[in-house]
Formats: sequence, C-alpha cells, structure tokens
Amino acid sequence: MTKRTSAKYKIDRRLGENIWGRPKSPVNRREYGPGQHGQRRKGKLSDFGIQLRAKQKLKGYYGDLTEKQFRRIFAEAERVRGDTGEILIGLLERRLDAVVYRAKFVPTIFAARQFVNHGHVLVNGKRVNIPSYRVQEGDVIEVRERSRQLACVLEAVQLAERDVPDYIDADHSKMTATFVRTPALGDVPYAVQMEPHLVIEYYAQN
Repeated sequence: MTKRTSAKYKIDRRLGENIWGRPKSPVNRREYGPGQHGQRRKGKLSDFGIQLRAKQKLKGYYGDLTEKQFRRIFAEAERVRGDTGEILIGLLERRLDAVVYRAKFVPTIFAARQFVNHGHVLVNGKRVNIPSYRVQEGDVIEVRERSRQLACVLEAVQLAERDVPDYIDADHSKMTATFVRTPALGDVPYAVQMEPHLVIEYYAQN
C-alpha cells in the first residue's frame, strides 16, 4: 500500500471537506484537520492560500496525483485552444483510473488506480495497466472476466451514494463502459465545488 493510499482520509481532513462525498469520511465527525495542531483556529486564507487550496483539492480528488503529474496535465491543457479550466477537467476525466471510478467498477479513486495497475481492466479488448492512460471518445472499458466477482467490484456496483454520469455509458450486467464524450466542468458529479479557474491563477503566479 502506498503512502498516498494509506493517507487518503487525511486529504479530507486537511481540506476540511468531504471531497468524494463518502459516508465514512472523518470530516462528517471531525471538522478539524489531522495531527496535533489540527484543532487550532485557522486564520483567514490569503489569495495565494485560496488558489493553493483549490489546486490541492483537485489534485487530491484524482487520487492525490503528484505535483509533477498534475503540472504536466495542466501544461497540456494550457497548450490547447479554449477554456483552460474546462480542458483541464476534461483531461483529468479521461484518465483510465477516473473512468473506472466513474463507471462504478470500484468504490474509490484509489481503488481504481490499484485495480488498473493490477491488470483487471481492458480497453477495446486489450489489457491496460497504466492508470494515467488517456481514454478516447468511443473507447470501451471492461473489467476482465475473471475479475468481475472480486469483492471491491461487487461492493462498488451496489453503492447508492453516487451515480454513473451521462458521459459514460455503463452496463453492469456485462461490466463494460463506453466513454461517450469528454465532459465539461458542469457535467462532472463532484461532491464539492471545484474551482479550476483558481488553479489557473495559481500556476500563472508560480
């Protein structure tokens, strides 16, 4: 288990928000941050602090990506003509681990990364074990037949707290999902408000 995976609940507490909308999130019980200084009263955030928080929230949501990974995706979004914030969200949602999570094949984004890594996922009939693999519109993602009875898969399909968004066409009887289209920010079912425009401001100044 990686350090990032084992520390996932700290992300919620550090940010003070239940960013995945999970019933088990510790934020539902304790609104203060982790660690011995977590209960200190927080001062008002500066503009930089607000921008940094927006970046950490978006980065954390997708499995707490490393700064190098996230910056590379942002740089790619910046190069494409159009709204950089919308393009950034589209690129993040096209990651294979994000699509596996959205299709409700696994219960968490962290489980999605591990699930892909361990070779349980096929894209257009071919096994892909790279979580950051970029899915294209029309691609068919499926759970390998011998992996369909895994406990995490059976648990995820029954989860009531989230639905499959309309840009993914999932068939849980066959454990397949088609990536229909690249979503806009308003299409993505975030449990909390994401602010990609603040992420753009952060990188513009740093």
